Amino acid sequence: MVTGTSGAGKGTLEKLLLQRMPELELAVSATTRDQRPGEENGREYWFVSPEIFERRVEDDEFLEYIDLPWGARSGTLRSEIDRIQTHGKVPLLDLETDGALRVQETIPGAVTIFVDAPTFEELERRLRERATESSGEIQVRLDLARRQQEQKDRFNYRIVNDDVERAADELTSIVRRELQTAGTMSRP
Repeated sequence: MVTGTSGAGKGTLEKLLLQRMPELELAVSATTRDQRPGEENGREYWFVSPEIFERRVEDDEFLEYIDLPWGARSGTLRSEIDRIQTHGKVPLLDLETDGALRVQETIPGAVTIFVDAPTFEELERRLRERATESSGEIQVRLDLARRQQEQKDRFNYRIVNDDVERAADELTSIVRRELQTAGTMSRP
């Protein structure tokens, strides 16, 4: 599982990891946030209404889920993990820190990797540069990032994304080693 703050570069590193390790497949999270232009349902997220999301929570269909400070909900459906494993692939999860900690506590052998920006100033610059959120939401994300960074020592690994290729090499090395150690291709 890959976690970390918004703007740390998790998505970029995951794309490189998936290119290097075709035995992995990214689990698509479900979310209640609005679909952005260019996003496709089932590719970036499974976009669901708050009512459907709540019904799935009540039916225990999520491996993990969180309520985000800006009002949306997000989570990993158990059916998504099953779908990936049925195709003989290893699920790669991109989770918020609270969700990653919950999975780490409940799934034996789950491996968590925290991706961090080199400095908080760099994190803020990246968030403002990508311009996918309003300035108010950026501030909420920055406040959340401060709290998430306080938790980084609770994860199995920490990668500082100061250089994309170096960080991708480190991530790839960790995942390969963990899969070899596990001797199986079924760990999230």
